[in-house]
Amino acid sequence: MSWIELIDWICLVTGIAYILLEIGQRNAMWVIGIFTGAACAFSFGWQHAWASMGLNLYYVGMSVWGLIQWRRDDASEGEGIHLRQLTWPVAAASAAILVLGTPLLARVLRLGGDPAPWLDAVVFLLSAVGTWWLARAYPQQWLLWIVADTLTTALCVVLGSRLLTVLYAAYTLSAVYGYIHWIKKGKKI
Repeated sequence: MSWIELIDWICLVTGIAYILLEIGQRNAMWVIGIFTGAACAFSFGWQHAWASMGLNLYYVGMSVWGLIQWRRDDASEGEGIHLRQLTWPVAAASAAILVLGTPLLARVLRLGGDPAPWLDAVVFLLSAVGTWWLARAYPQQWLLWIVADTLTTALCVVLGSRLLTVLYAAYTLSAVYGYIHWIKKGKKI
């Protein structure tokens, strides 16, 4: 086994743990997210998928912020799945980021030698918005993850990364389940 395969195994194992913790809306997911993000950033960087590398570094930072946000919510609201209402301004700003940012980022990634610049760009932006929505506990974040994880699975196929393909396919399935679970079990705060 090569060292990059070992890193991909770390991604897979910590990523599966993250999925289980995320669906149950457990604060420990953010701690695991730090390790998963760092390992995946290394793997994607090795494969020159620059936006996905940067995205995973963003996940590391967002994991710290998400942990702080969720601990604050737990202290004020108690246990359970806490849901916030997605507002029109947040949805509009997010859509603008996706529509305007994708072609700009794809152009930069192409110049950097990214093997799939458009796919990497849209995955980066969908996932960045999805992570922000997750930290704010908007249930619609799961819909973004269904799309982003499906596209990331395709990106991993393009890159030839078997273990990350399995991980992102599992993320896609968990996003479907997570959305249903949060809608059924969540309470608005």
